[in-house]
Amino acid sequence: MAEPNRYRPGRQHTSRTYPVIPPIYQTTTFELDDQAYEDIQGTGGLHETWYSRFNNPTVDAAAAEVAHLHGASQSLVTASGMAAIATTLVTLLRSGDTLVAARQVYGDTNDLLERDLPRLGVDVVRVDAFDVDAWRDVIATHDPDVVYGETLSNPQLRVMDIPAVVEAAHGAGAKVVIDNTFATPMCTRPLELGADVVVESATKFLAGHSDVVAGVVTTDDRALHEEVQRRIITFGGAQDAHAAFLVWRGLRTFGVRLAEVCRTAASLADLMASEQEVSHVVYPGRSDHPDAGGAVERVMPGPHGAMLTLVLEGGDERALQVVRRLEVAVEATSLGGVETLASLPFNSSHFNMTPQQRIDAGILPGMLRLSVGLEGEEALAEDLRRALQRTDA
Repeated sequence: MAEPNRYRPGRQHTSRTYPVIPPIYQTTTFELDDQAYEDIQGTGGLHETWYSRFNNPTVDAAAAEVAHLHGASQSLVTASGMAAIATTLVTLLRSGDTLVAARQVYGDTNDLLERDLPRLGVDVVRVDAFDVDAWRDVIATHDPDVVYGETLSNPQLRVMDIPAVVEAAHGAGAKVVIDNTFATPMCTRPLELGADVVVESATKFLAGHSDVVAGVVTTDDRALHEEVQRRIITFGGAQDAHAAFLVWRGLRTFGVRLAEVCRTAASLADLMASEQEVSHVVYPGRSDHPDAGGAVERVMPGPHGAMLTLVLEGGDERALQVVRRLEVAVEATSLGGVETLASLPFNSSHFNMTPQQRIDAGILPGMLRLSVGLEGEEALAEDLRRALQRTDA
């Protein structure tokens, strides 16, 4: 008889159960048979479920949902958005290759481009993300292997003209990688605009509950998909089952969440434009947006996203006062959750830049970035108005 305080041997199969929700396969390894070994040896383990760093059914379920949102054939879920970005670029680039990248990118991506890729022998050339002529000139001059940009810039919310950049890049034989985190597949599908790979931080709108860190890589190129997958396995960027389940859970409500927050953001943008304390509103759906009628129409004609940037009278000090008086919105970094988050570039995303560097980058004094959540237009408008009024009390 087995001792009660010892591990109880034996298998606990549940193959006759049919769960409505995909189970969390919280296991490192899976039972194998002769067919499994044959498959592993034939494909290098990419397609067989045998070890969770290679494949896991829960992770695969989340990946399938992301692919569906993009109208793509496959996707990969990674441990973070930066894992998705870094693994994709390292897969595509070799020592001696050239990467042409937008100047306006996420801070950690900028570190990757300026610090890490050059150490690997990659020549990185930067360009103004919103100057199509500059893209064409730089691509023609440098003959890049890869072109990289973001659909929407942070916090300026400028829109990159993806079709124009893709045309120039493909004409030079370059692959195009687009970070679509801010726009999400609700607002645009870069693969349909010609991009070769889409990377996103699933931490944000895709998972949508501010409770999991994850990334995704989506492409219709099967060979490239497998190359990225191999490096996720090698570099250790695989996602675990429980986190992947949280991503899958969030994806179930992605459509209804995004429809609501996009509507609310659009309404708030118009309401805040009439506030005396607000000098300028930046929202891609407004007619006064710098890319209205151009890149906005070609890339994200509607809806226009849940990110909203206000430029307040009185500069950064005034903006800080306003944020500290918010009672519904939460002062925090990140974005894409069900709660509205407010942040100031000068002390968060761009704190390591001088005031003049921020201005040169289009980040104006008094900028306040909002990731609009599900609290509702009325509650958020009242919260913002109250905070603006109290700065004069």
